[in-house]
Amino acid sequence: MALTSPSARKGILLSLVSLTLLGVMPVISNLRPSEVGALSFAFALSVWQVVFALPVFAFELKSGTRGIFGIDLALAERRRMVFVTLFTGTLFGLSTYLYVLGVEKAGAANAAIAIQAYPLFAILWEGLFLKKRKTAVELALTAGLIASLYYLGTGGTFQMSGLSRWFLVSLGVPLLWSIAHVIIKQELGRTPITPAQVTFFRVAISTLFLFAVLAVAVPSGIASGVSAIFQTMSAVMGLVYFLELIVWFYAVRHIDVSLASSITTPWPALTMMLAVAFLGDTIETYQVVALLVVVACIYGLTARSWSARNIQSKIPQPDTRKNT
Repeated sequence: MALTSPSARKGILLSLVSLTLLGVMPVISNLRPSEVGALSFAFALSVWQVVFALPVFAFELKSGTRGIFGIDLALAERRRMVFVTLFTGTLFGLSTYLYVLGVEKAGAANAAIAIQAYPLFAILWEGLFLKKRKTAVELALTAGLIASLYYLGTGGTFQMSGLSRWFLVSLGVPLLWSIAHVIIKQELGRTPITPAQVTFFRVAISTLFLFAVLAVAVPSGIASGVSAIFQTMSAVMGLVYFLELIVWFYAVRHIDVSLASSITTPWPALTMMLAVAFLGDTIETYQVVALLVVVACIYGLTARSWSARNIQSKIPQPDTRKNT
């Protein structure tokens, strides 16, 4: 796809918007009042996501876009879709909590860089389930990515004793995202479900999951969760998170996921600058070094992916048409 085409320009612009939204989210999360716990805040922002997603969902149906509601499904297929929806919604609900907790405990900058481990888990699932073999260069870049994340997690010491458990909690976010995204990608290919429908079902199930956890895990769970809903930062976070989901879905409609991912890769750098300005955080040299290595490795892996795709597209395909 030519980068000068209108659709490509739109995809790149949307990806830049996504980069900005991703960059501000950790800072917004840590700007919440100190008395609002991570679990309550995760639930509250999820409620606001539903509030913002519902009008879009309803408008789409009213405009005649039926999506998943426009097809007849067999009972077995319907049950499978219900299970997939509940399972992925639960994963996203848990990842939302880990996101808020990781950003709070590990720090906005560290958590932001940890979330960049997403390609590692994508590579893992590709190797385990799709049996995709990696080249020596790809393995070297992956090793560099792992080493830089370990360096960051140990506070720049490379000592196992210095490994932060909260940094590991932050790594749980891209782990859960990667699992859920693999499943959702299959659904997008098998059914006519729309991005607005995916987003609405995702946030609705996530909210119900977090409500249940809050009610069971925290003595004053429901009360604290309801109170958190009326905090300004939970509404702002819910809006920004919802917008990021929608903007991302529409960005990858215009350009390849790999290109969109490359454009958004530097977002932790924006988080670092905002954390200094609004949270009073201090950015250490090892954090900057780790970020630079992570970004370089991700760009390297993306370039290898593009190269492999271009080579594959140039291989002549056999003519399978029958002679007449």
